[in-house]
Amino acid sequence: MNEQQNHLTQLIEQRTNLASDLEKLGTQSTRTRELFLKTQGAIEYLEAVGVTLPEPEVTEEAAEETAEEG
Repeated sequence: MNEQQNHLTQLIEQRTNLASDLEKLGTQSTRTRELFLKTQGAIEYLEAVGVTLPEPEVTEEAAEETAEEG
């Protein structure tokens, strides 16, 4: 094989690997999107039925940081 044939072989292998990587990313992206939507739906449901989180306590340190930022 000459140098150009070797280069072509390497590029074809690279293309195959990249196509496989893209397929994996697509699958992972779909799963992540589905999990996000389920999580968002659960949050919306809990908020709709009146579940709330307690307000965080404001410590002296946090109050000073807020005052400095403002």
